[in-house]
Amino acid sequence: MEEKVMSAGRGVMLLTVLGILGDGLAFCYRVVMSRLAGAQVMGLYQLVIPVYSVLTSMTAVGLCSATANLSAQHLARHDRRSVHQTLMTCLRLFCLLLLPVGTVVILGSDFISTALLGDARTQLALILLVPCTALTGVENLCKHVFYGAGLVGTPAVVNLLEQLVRSVAVIALLACFLPQWPERAVGLIILGMVICEIFSSCTLFVLYRRRFVRRGLGGPGEAAAVRRSRVLSIALPVGLNSILGNLLSAANTALIPRQLVAGGMSREGAVAQFGVLTGMTMPLLGLPTVFLGALTMVLAPRLAQATALGREREVRRLVSRAMSVVSILSLPALALMLVVGPELGSILFRQEGVGFCMVPMAAVMAMSCFCSVLACTLNSTGHQRTVAAISLLGGAVQLALTALLVSLPGVGLKGYAAAAVLSSMLELSLCLWSVHRHTGLALRWFDWLTAPCLAAALSALCSNLLFRVLSDSGLPPVHAGLAALLFGVLLAFAALQAQGVDLRGSLRLRA
Repeated sequence: MEEKVMSAGRGVMLLTVLGILGDGLAFCYRVVMSRLAGAQVMGLYQLVIPVYSVLTSMTAVGLCSATANLSAQHLARHDRRSVHQTLMTCLRLFCLLLLPVGTVVILGSDFISTALLGDARTQLALILLVPCTALTGVENLCKHVFYGAGLVGTPAVVNLLEQLVRSVAVIALLACFLPQWPERAVGLIILGMVICEIFSSCTLFVLYRRRFVRRGLGGPGEAAAVRRSRVLSIALPVGLNSILGNLLSAANTALIPRQLVAGGMSREGAVAQFGVLTGMTMPLLGLPTVFLGALTMVLAPRLAQATALGREREVRRLVSRAMSVVSILSLPALALMLVVGPELGSILFRQEGVGFCMVPMAAVMAMSCFCSVLACTLNSTGHQRTVAAISLLGGAVQLALTALLVSLPGVGLKGYAAAAVLSSMLELSLCLWSVHRHTGLALRWFDWLTAPCLAAALSALCSNLLFRVLSDSGLPPVHAGLAALLFGVLLAFAALQAQGVDLRGSLRLRA
């Protein structure tokens, strides 16, 4: 198996490069979409997206996790027939789940938009989410077979092309049909997503058949009852965790504009401010974490293979290296984004307030990166229920604090930021403790936290000084920001090296 698939380090590198291209394209697409649609439409779009996440979690997330995990285990034993059987079982279960769920959403779209989301202008988008979810499920199930096999290049290229199709479709629809009422504008955005999902689902299903089915399905296969039992044993806890977590997230999202209104803000102003924070500020902070999806996609099947073969030492080595990668890359990058983020956001989005609450949300983003690796570890080693419990507890804490703080006079979105920080700290602490308990992973505080934080602080402070000096001397903000970023990156890596951090060894996933 290891001779045929790409090494972990090369896999992460390929996915990261393609991810940078895809995220760069996605960011440009979001900038253009924000300029065309405006802050209020972006706020409505951000209200709808959690519903999309809930639909996906109710129908596909658990099955995708089962597909990737079991595919990795079957291929480790050279049983390709079981891989195909597992995918077909998951596709059938997905269709059985989507039919009633989609029917409820379409028939109850009026109630969901008004009573749950608090804005009737989201109804059209809710209806269009159902075909989008159907296509996304097929795409993701096929994609996770490739991830389980360690074949990361094919889905990565399709993801990049999918983002290109989405960008062209959405921007073309908005450019042709705007100006429109906000409800129709949000519907146009979701329609563009449907178009791109048609492309990606059809492409990945054809590629799956060419890569796996036409080359023969060797191996003994697996009895239907055993296969369904194994799929459900993984899909149910992962899916339940995802459903409840996304329900909490959706409730939190719908609650924020209402609480802002309760604190004295107008409905339009609340939706616009919410759209700026979640649709503009957070995507800016997401740019430095482009490598994270690549890392977890490559890490999960290798952890599943190592667990299936009883290689506990290999599991600890992979997790330790992944934590080092996250700390070295994300912490200095997020610190540098705090320096240039507000000016960059104002230039790109042409919207005031893009840098609002950027410091606490950067801390949330950093903790989320660590939690993603730790949750991936627990899921891949058979502790899905632990991840579910931690995620639900964190979501419940954030929802309670949001309801308590956001409506306070003079607090507003600062209360949401405080709630996100506290809940993220709780989740990270529990994830660290659980991984240490179940795998015996040694916690390397200096390599994972102390050294990267010191390097990030030094880099951010010096880059901020350089940025101010260059800006005051008359250099355009964009040029000053690029110079400060380049200087900050070099300084951060030099500071890590000076503290004795083995950069070359930490950034590899192979011994």
